Amino acid sequence: MELTYDVGDTVNAGSVIARVRARTQEAGLQQAEASVNEAQAAVLRAEAAHESAVASANEARANFRRIRSIYNEKLVSRAEYDRAHAALTSADAQVSAQLAALEAARATVVSASARQDQAGEELAYTEVIAPYSGVVTARLVELGELVTPGTPIMSGMSLDALRVVADVPQRMAARVREFGQAEVLPDDGSRIPLGTLTIFPYADADSNTFHVRGSLPAGSEGFFPGMSTRIAFVVGERERLLVPVDAVVSRGELNAVYVVDDEVGPRLRQVRVGDLGPDDTVSILSGLDEGEQVAVDPAHATLVLKQRQTAAAESAQAPTH
Repeated sequence: MELTYDVGDTVNAGSVIARVRARTQEAGLQQAEASVNEAQAAVLRAEAAHESAVASANEARANFRRIRSIYNEKLVSRAEYDRAHAALTSADAQVSAQLAALEAARATVVSASARQDQAGEELAYTEVIAPYSGVVTARLVELGELVTPGTPIMSGMSLDALRVVADVPQRMAARVREFGQAEVLPDDGSRIPLGTLTIFPYADADSNTFHVRGSLPAGSEGFFPGMSTRIAFVVGERERLLVPVDAVVSRGELNAVYVVDDEVGPRLRQVRVGDLGPDDTVSILSGLDEGEQVAVDPAHATLVLKQRQTAAAESAQAPTH
């Protein structure tokens, strides 16, 4: 046996992960291919023989018609007429015999092709093909070990279709089922929406929780079977005032944003922030009203504010005439 992958290797779907010594199967396939070639050659010979018999029958038929015509005019003997008729009968019989031989040869090709296909399948069985892409988790046989049909060779896991499971308290189960939305919260601070949630229709009698399962999007990186993570379930809706995180200026324990006014320019205003929102935003609990514009680049807003203050001071000091 030949093993092409080991524990920890990444395997693509369709790759050969193991090969069994296939001398017997290869010999069987070669013999089956030779039988097919021989049967096809026999068909060619039978077709040629059939065509020759048809030509001979056509010639005998034309000769019989000629003899019959002059026999009716009493120009040939009965014996010659009988010989022409016997020749035609023999030629027709030869055509039937060659046609039967041709059909038998064609049937032999079909049978030989079936044996060839079977031999090819038996040879293909000597290669173990990965049914899906994933990572090898265990090698269950050693090189040179004798295996039989049904012997486990390797085990693996696919990282393309991972699921997240959680136990939800029964007091929250109805809302989780109503909204059917959840996000995974990895340690890097991102938020990954889960696919369709499956909520088991019964609760665990010991913990009074419902089992919930959701699928991670294909291609999600950083997740492996058995690891733990955090899940946020949607259990209600509320309106929040959100601004980009980068728009908030923090000075000690104080937070502020630059509110943009078209007439007077940016003005620094203290706000009270709440929890983080989606897409790198943060909620504002007080200090800002809906519809007001904030500067997303506080550094640039500070520069504009200083320029306006300098211009206003210079304008106030300028002499009047």
